[in-house]
Amino acid sequence: MRLLPALHWPSIRGRARADAGPLLLVVLVVAAVSLLAAAVPPLLRGTADDAAREAVREHPDESAVRVDARWEDDYGPSGGRVRNDRLARDVEDLGGQAEATLDAGLRDALQPPVTTVTSISLVLTDGSVQRHFQLDYLRSGADGPAVTWLAGRAPGATREGNPEIPLNGSPWEVQVGLSETAAAALKMRPGDHIPLEDEQRNKYNVKVSGVFRPVDPRDPAWRLVPSALRPVAGLDGAGTTRLGGLLSASSLPDARLAFLQDQLRRTVWFSAEPDRLTWESAQRLAATVATLKAESGTSAERDTSLKWQTQLDGVLREVQAQVDAAYGQASVLLIAVLAGAVLVLLLAADLLMRRRSPALIAARQRGASLPGIAGELLIESLVVAVPAAALGIAVAFAVAGDAALPWVVPVASCGILAGPAFGTVAAARGTRDRRTPANRAARLFAQRTAQLRRAALDAAVVLAAVGAIVSLRQRGVGDSALPAAAPALAVIAATLLLVRLMPVVTGVALRQSLRSRRPLAVFGAAQAAATASRVLPLLVLTTTTALASFAVTLSATTGSGLADGAWRTVGADARLDVAPDETGSTAALAAKIAAAPGVTHVVAGDISGGVRVVTNDTSLTPNLVIVDAAAFHRLLASTPLPDAPGLDQLGKGGRDGIPVLVRGSLHPGLSLRLYLEDDQDSGASGGYSTAENAIKLTAVGAAPAIDGMDDVVVIDAAALPGTPDTIWATGPGAARAIDAVAASGHPVVRDAVLAARRSAPLTAGLRALDLAAAGTLLALGMLGFALGAAAGAPARWRTLARLRTLGLRTRDTRRVAAGELLPPVLVAAVSGPLLGVLLVRLTLGPLSLRLITAQSADPPAVVPWWLLGVASIVLLLTLVAVVVAEAAVRRRRGLGDVLRAGGD
Repeated sequence: MRLLPALHWPSIRGRARADAGPLLLVVLVVAAVSLLAAAVPPLLRGTADDAAREAVREHPDESAVRVDARWEDDYGPSGGRVRNDRLARDVEDLGGQAEATLDAGLRDALQPPVTTVTSISLVLTDGSVQRHFQLDYLRSGADGPAVTWLAGRAPGATREGNPEIPLNGSPWEVQVGLSETAAAALKMRPGDHIPLEDEQRNKYNVKVSGVFRPVDPRDPAWRLVPSALRPVAGLDGAGTTRLGGLLSASSLPDARLAFLQDQLRRTVWFSAEPDRLTWESAQRLAATVATLKAESGTSAERDTSLKWQTQLDGVLREVQAQVDAAYGQASVLLIAVLAGAVLVLLLAADLLMRRRSPALIAARQRGASLPGIAGELLIESLVVAVPAAALGIAVAFAVAGDAALPWVVPVASCGILAGPAFGTVAAARGTRDRRTPANRAARLFAQRTAQLRRAALDAAVVLAAVGAIVSLRQRGVGDSALPAAAPALAVIAATLLLVRLMPVVTGVALRQSLRSRRPLAVFGAAQAAATASRVLPLLVLTTTTALASFAVTLSATTGSGLADGAWRTVGADARLDVAPDETGSTAALAAKIAAAPGVTHVVAGDISGGVRVVTNDTSLTPNLVIVDAAAFHRLLASTPLPDAPGLDQLGKGGRDGIPVLVRGSLHPGLSLRLYLEDDQDSGASGGYSTAENAIKLTAVGAAPAIDGMDDVVVIDAAALPGTPDTIWATGPGAARAIDAVAASGHPVVRDAVLAARRSAPLTAGLRALDLAAAGTLLALGMLGFALGAAAGAPARWRTLARLRTLGLRTRDTRRVAAGELLPPVLVAAVSGPLLGVLLVRLTLGPLSLRLITAQSADPPAVVPWWLLGVASIVLLLTLVAVVVAEAAVRRRRGLGDVLRAGGD
């Protein structure tokens, strides 16, 4: 008993040789799409690895794992405090204890520990404005970081041994070293005492033992105490500058005695090692760190237990949001490409079915079974599709180092099963014994049943598209395939509705052409109406064009959002953040920049972060911007940034308070009270008393976007003078002018910011995928159009050849053929771009494009109509090429061959 159907191998080989062209197209489609689908997810994982490493590099302080421990009490038997000459060794032991606590996975992702001991920030009482001082002990490795003493010597011990000192004695002396920059700023030499006090006016006895220079200023350890090398602005509040003194192992015990128990903090730092991180290991690391923080002691506990702190989980959480957005967009684009490829493979299977239908029906009539025919076709499909998919996967392995096999399954399955399914159904329908009923009512019932089935299919596709879009807009892409398939399903549903309308439209066109005196129009319209009910050609062409337009529009919107985000971050073509010790020369710097060639506008302003503002008993800490409102308005008008008409409303004062513009948590119409502390008063308020004052403000409008800050209060400099520390410049020469004075601060150039964001791993990868998907879909659309034209070519040119016997000229046949093929091209050229733009508008929010473009809100959709017009021109050129190629092929066929019964 035969269990398997008999296979006719000569038929398998003969069909493959006869249809080598369509089968080769199947190979190309399966291989190309398999390569794209298999390579993109691994490449995206590699991009996510790069994004995690880049985030750690850009946020080294937040990514570091820090452990603090309270000092043990050092009270002696007489009630005084005992000097511990082994204190430096105890601090090093703390680092070893912390390192032993880490698990192996976390330890491998971190650099060797760096230990610091830092004092509270003290106030310099030498008459300087807003200058603070901090004592720092720093140890990395065995004896790092190394320094060279230029004058004096390293800090030594005030007294040897472990003496006990009384609590009510004079301030204990401690020796520190100053960097040459700090020594120059303080104008001190070895042997001088630094005048210091804390907030309670307690004096401290700090002596300069020497002046040093770091052997390697770029040593990462110095990053933990930057004030030990140079003055650092803003660490103790807006407008402040902090300097530092370096302790040694010998002077550290004296520093312990010079301060109160909790005024000296010891910390062990473990900086993350970016080169050892991958996206998966970074996620595990963040989870481990979160657990470590949860299980460690809190700062409120008064014991000496280890207290772990880090913001690495927060840094990676931001990257997680960007990676999720990137994965979502990539999934949408890949499913779009897969949908286009599946439709093209179905069209190729339809072409093979039309070409093989007579042979398959004949084989069936000669006794071949349907399982046998299906088995023969399946073997052929396996031989064609499986090596093609394997080739795509192999190339993906070579390119990306891995392959996402699940993404290859849809296109490979369609390449394997579509041909056998179409061919078996054609053989079954051609040999079935069901007859058309003679009864008119029965025929009408069968017709209506077929219409209801088509309507049910269309309704199912539309409902699936609606459900996918609703799911996408409510939940985002996530890990579900349905939301990611929303654009593809929506386009297919819309195209199906257009397909159902095509017979009506072509019928109307035919009736209109019958009234004309141009027979070619009649012939073309008749041919178009006869083929209007074919679903796959129009579905393939319109779907691929719409999805390609979607990808191109997504890429253009991303590019526009990146440019807008760079403008909002910088606020002009270039910006100079003036160094704290150079703010006195800000006006001179602004004048020098304004005089440079190519500079159109220059504005200087004072930006203070975290000022205290109270409204309705709610305290907020926005950024305060003091700027010449009129000049700033002119500068904004010369940029693509949104205009801020409220700047014209700012003046010197008002009955209800100084008019201001607000942004973020504050909104226009509020009455505000601005509190400036005494140190801020002297530098920002320009004439207010030294006690803390409440300055009445009235929010009269919305503030413009300034330097990417979220919460902003803008005040006119005429109403509240300040000390400018920021310079904005516009014009083609602004970047060069800002770079020329870069030594006086930190330059920020918009073009550089934009280039850095465009080259960021996730952004660059997604934009490349957008263009690759658009190109692949457009190529699939042209291939689908060619396949659809080839499927109807025999019948079309048989009809045209018969028309030639009635006097139709050869060039007229080409026009009639173009008229038959033109409706799908017109529908795709018109409705495709419109559907793509509509999809972008529907999915822009759920795709979280703002996370990729670094904007606070989603960018508006940008439609590159010129590029979409090029796609339409390409489709029309493809139409011309197909008609010319078919005419060239059919030119050698004689009319006798065509008119002969059964000729094609």
